[in-house]
Amino acid sequence: MRRALAGIALAVTSMVALSFLIPLALLVREQARDRVTTAAEQRASALSPVLALTTRRADVQQAVAELGSADQLVVRLPDGGFVGTPHAPRDALDRAVRGRETLAVDTEDGWVYLQPVVLRGDRVAVVEAFVPAADLTRGVAASWGVMALLALGLVGGSVLVADRLGARVVRSSRSLKRASLALGSGDLDVRVEPDGPPELQEAGAAFNTMADRVVDLLAVERELVADLSHRLRTPLTALYLEADRMGATPSARRVTEAAGQLESELDSIIAAARTPLASAHLAGAGAGAAKPCDVAEVVAMRLDFWSVLAAQQGRPYERSLTPRPAPVAFPEDDLAAVVDALIGNVFRHTPEGTAFAVRVERADRHVFLTVDDAGPGVADPEAALTRGVSVGGSTGLGLDIVARAARAADGELTITRAPLGGARVRVSFVLAGAGGAEGR
Repeated sequence: MRRALAGIALAVTSMVALSFLIPLALLVREQARDRVTTAAEQRASALSPVLALTTRRADVQQAVAELGSADQLVVRLPDGGFVGTPHAPRDALDRAVRGRETLAVDTEDGWVYLQPVVLRGDRVAVVEAFVPAADLTRGVAASWGVMALLALGLVGGSVLVADRLGARVVRSSRSLKRASLALGSGDLDVRVEPDGPPELQEAGAAFNTMADRVVDLLAVERELVADLSHRLRTPLTALYLEADRMGATPSARRVTEAAGQLESELDSIIAAARTPLASAHLAGAGAGAAKPCDVAEVVAMRLDFWSVLAAQQGRPYERSLTPRPAPVAFPEDDLAAVVDALIGNVFRHTPEGTAFAVRVERADRHVFLTVDDAGPGVADPEAALTRGVSVGGSTGLGLDIVARAARAADGELTITRAPLGGARVRVSFVLAGAGGAEGR
């Protein structure tokens, strides 16, 4: 922007300066010429009365000397003789004598003015005033130099002012850009000092207002999430009481274990909700350096958990887990949440008795987690990946969790048609040490 403003100032000021300098330079040259030619005409006119009184050579020479222009005044006497050395062309001099007309002639040496004087007896004398070429342009070069210096000063000053103005605008813009990037990366305390033109000052004030509003909204959201999690403790306590009434049975034990896991998740949600966003962001940025976990082991563990419910609902399932190590730089709890979200969607959106399959495969740089089902499938996979508008009347939070986890691990989430006839959800993760999330 500084270069653009300086370039505009240079172009505009140069055009303005030239539009004035060119006519002014021509005017100065004409004025210098007019000054010396007018003086020459006056000298010639001053000599005319002398010729009217006498044409004696001695008297004419004395009059020329008194005018102080012996080298620039020449008189052609009526008898054809000359007082001084003539500079006028011969034909111009004859024309002035015969035609008795005043002439001004430009020659190689300068400028010549011929003024005829008619005497008694129809005699004609001619006064010649000569101006050398150097006198015609005397002082013009100096005037042009002064005008050029003034023009350069004007152009340079305008460019300097434009550059300073551009520097101020650029400085304010860069400050606003840095603050925006910092806010986007989680620094909620960043603010800008409004500076620069009024428009940028208003933009800076609007940014500060927006940042304050974001902080307020996030604080309200964290409190709402924490309060909602606290409210879930009431039905959780009811589950514990129900398990106690069931006695020491396998079902009671499973209910107690599930309630304990749910209570642990609620505690994690409350702690995360009340953690400032900046700290949460730093923790998320360091997720790439988390201790690697094996995808096949986590999937096997979560399948054991879901197998009990699958047996109760009569759901046959297949598992195919790679025997090769499949480490990913991803927290084990987050990976378990991804597996639970995928399998939970099968139980939530397909009828009881619907078969499903879970597969873990390893490639050179990626690990692929695939969940197939024999349900009705997903009519609009793109909408299913949008939080809030998912299929089956749900919030879409499950697949949103999976999609964000895949992006965090430099992978992707795809939904296609499964060989079983239903939906196939496939998630890819970059292997730990393969230049993906761990490298970040």
